[in-house]
Amino acid sequence: MRLALLRGADPDHIDIVHEGASLRVLLRRRPAARRLTLRVSSATGEVVMTLPTRTAIGVARTFAVSHGGWIAARLARMPERVLFAPDAVLPLRGVPHRIVHRSRRSGATRIEMPADEPVVSVACDEPHVARRVADFLAREARRDLTEAVARYTEALGQGPKRITIRDTRSRWGSCTARGELNFSWRLILAPPLVLDYLVAHEMGHLREMNHSPRFWALVGSLCPNVDEAERWLKRHGASLHRYG
Repeated sequence: MRLALLRGADPDHIDIVHEGASLRVLLRRRPAARRLTLRVSSATGEVVMTLPTRTAIGVARTFAVSHGGWIAARLARMPERVLFAPDAVLPLRGVPHRIVHRSRRSGATRIEMPADEPVVSVACDEPHVARRVADFLAREARRDLTEAVARYTEALGQGPKRITIRDTRSRWGSCTARGELNFSWRLILAPPLVLDYLVAHEMGHLREMNHSPRFWALVGSLCPNVDEAERWLKRHGASLHRYG
């Protein structure tokens, strides 16, 4: 506390310039940190620097400037964001669907299957399209997740106390010690076998709150697609955060 008072409050970010481009770097102090580190979030595209407790902001700025090329290169490799807007294409259960704004009249958001390509049909005022699509995807995710949980509850002989759907950034799913399951709605963008596997994985934690060989044997007995789903998530999982 005394050090913080002498140093003054840290800014939450610093801005640096690299080859004429302004780059924002978020600052996070961590007592356990032993050195300065930089990372670019694959989920949000944010540049985050972790600082040890006693590192001065000036030192952090110099470090960021010296790594400006690395930061710029990582940001350049980030996939372009896809907003939920008319004519945008998003994967629904792994299949590309185009967002079609049908009219300004309010109506149910639904999947339509014309001859050329599947679409997510939205009827509302155009400023509300993004929210309608996001709400629709969350409902679809809850439906698929609830159905998968019901299947595995029957197979496992026990089920969760509650299912929560969120827009999580660091995990696709989790299981609490109280037996509550949390999932990312973005799983509806992945092929169904991925969502199915994530449910089996978190359901397995209802019995084995660990990642021991016994846990993996249980998950493997519940779900036949563990390896395929893990490979898909490793290769494509981060890209799901570019939508919306």
